[in-house]
Amino acid sequence: MSPLPDLRRRSATLRFRVTALATVAVLVLLTAASVALVLAQRAILTDNLDEALGQRADAVAGALEAGTPGAADAAGSEDVLVVVVGGDGRVVSRSPAAVGERGWTLPSAPVGAVTTVTLPGGQGRMVVRSVGTATGGTLTVRVAGSLDDVRESTAALAGSLAVAVPISVAALAAIVWWSVGRALRPVDDIRAEVDLISGARLDRRVPVPPTRDEVARLARTMNAMLDRLADAAERQRRFVGDASHELRGPLARIRSELEVDAAHPSTADLGATHRSVLAETVGLQTLVDDLLLLARGDAGALAITQPVTVDLATLVRVCADEHAPDPTPVRVDVDGVEAVHVPGDPAQLRRLVANLVDNALQHAARTVTVTLAATPGGSAELVVLDDGPGIPAEHADDVFLRFFQLDDARPATDGVGLGLAIARDIARRHGGTLVVDPRHSPGARLVLTLPLDGG
Repeated sequence: MSPLPDLRRRSATLRFRVTALATVAVLVLLTAASVALVLAQRAILTDNLDEALGQRADAVAGALEAGTPGAADAAGSEDVLVVVVGGDGRVVSRSPAAVGERGWTLPSAPVGAVTTVTLPGGQGRMVVRSVGTATGGTLTVRVAGSLDDVRESTAALAGSLAVAVPISVAALAAIVWWSVGRALRPVDDIRAEVDLISGARLDRRVPVPPTRDEVARLARTMNAMLDRLADAAERQRRFVGDASHELRGPLARIRSELEVDAAHPSTADLGATHRSVLAETVGLQTLVDDLLLLARGDAGALAITQPVTVDLATLVRVCADEHAPDPTPVRVDVDGVEAVHVPGDPAQLRRLVANLVDNALQHAARTVTVTLAATPGGSAELVVLDDGPGIPAEHADDVFLRFFQLDDARPATDGVGLGLAIARDIARRHGGTLVVDPRHSPGARLVLTLPLDGG
């Protein structure tokens, strides 16, 4: 098998990319630093050589000015060449090392100059000084030294760096590879655990490393997300189960009545059967509509994007008239409804109020009282009060759960426990709240709060 695919897989990993980037960056920096160091050393050594040659030249010039014989011979050495030239250009004296081949001498240069020259043994540096004589003439002192020591020292440093830089880069690459691998090991553990999580295994959680870095925060965030997903999945399972149960009941009753009529056609009361089936069908349609409304709300399809001003008082009176059957033993009192306007969706707000009135009518003994007023805090407060058995304090929040029923033995006509859940969802979409006042007894007191219209 070719190693190319494996190399491609490795090059695609974050670990490889970070290591490669760090290695290339350090290699470039160390190479640049090494070149700068070699150049700096060569410049420093060359300056030192120039300074030493200048001191030799000054010494020779001083000796010549004082009339000391053999100044060039005394100042010269194997590494330093000294040549003294007269005003007519002839060599007056030279150090032994500067004798060289016949006719060879140090080249001319301006007085005070420091130049690079070619010596018998290679390249060198030369300084030039001028000195006057007792006879009124002028002598030029040329002192030169070889650059061999400079080249050797520079070459030695460059060779050391040529070995040290690759070793350092390789060591750094290994350290970065190990460090990044260790830092990313929790990420790989998280990835492996996430691979095992499915819709049927939302109870699993990713491991949280014992650190306080970004990886640990990522793991905690993912676990929080998994908690929300698990809660949503559990709510969905309960919702589907409850919906199936509520749908199965009416369908079973319809089937039973039709089967009885089919088995005993001579005694069947078709009119009663039709009325019963129609009532069950209406109930099924209402249930399906409620389920669809909840599903659309969960999907965000009912968000209030363009609210309009709604006359909440008129809406309350219309709902009270429509949902209070006539004749009925239960009276809906709307005398306490004041003129209040709120922003929102008229259809959704009408559904909210209708659900509250329907819920109160199902449980009231004689009277349902509805009040509406603006509060000093800038909100509209709608209170629906009935004189029924009330809601126990421990179930003040439960009544807003989907399919929740205080009495499992309720009549089939009393609904399926979606009205208050839908009402609270609508209230929240409008920026309001819907709560049960647990302090009120007897009867139930539901309080809806909505923001007032600012226009």
